[in-house]
Amino acid sequence: MRRMADEGHEVASHTWDHKILTRLRPEEIRKELERPNQEIERLTGRRPALMRPPQGRTNETVHEICRELGLAEVLWSVTAKDYRTTDSDLITRRVLAQASRDGIILLHDIYDGTVPAVPGIIDALKERRYVFVTVPQLLAPGTAEPGEVYR
Repeated sequence: MRRMADEGHEVASHTWDHKILTRLRPEEIRKELERPNQEIERLTGRRPALMRPPQGRTNETVHEICRELGLAEVLWSVTAKDYRTTDSDLITRRVLAQASRDGIILLHDIYDGTVPAVPGIIDALKERRYVFVTVPQLLAPGTAEPGEVYR
């Protein structure tokens, strides 16, 4: 995590135990969000300002707690549904079919087909003149507002 932060990657939260936040009581949501924030800050020296709720599930309670904790929620505009396939070519085709300006691509490095698909996705999007940026760079000159949801 330190290396990622040192290399300029945006280190954000995805909760502590990957629980579906919309199924939890407010105090449980707060715990799921505060614990990783504390650890990320301990390891990187920076408290995260962004989080992605597991499965993208969110609601007004989650928004309010994120606002209190200084977190903006980041969802996505492109998904390859890589959790349903190990076919790297299919993952690539799905991403390229959905990609558009100012988009956020959701991929998971824990699935076998995803990591092998990434170089081809990057090359194809670069050929289309896409530029890869962090979420804060995407929102510039504005900044992520706590409690807001970005797609």
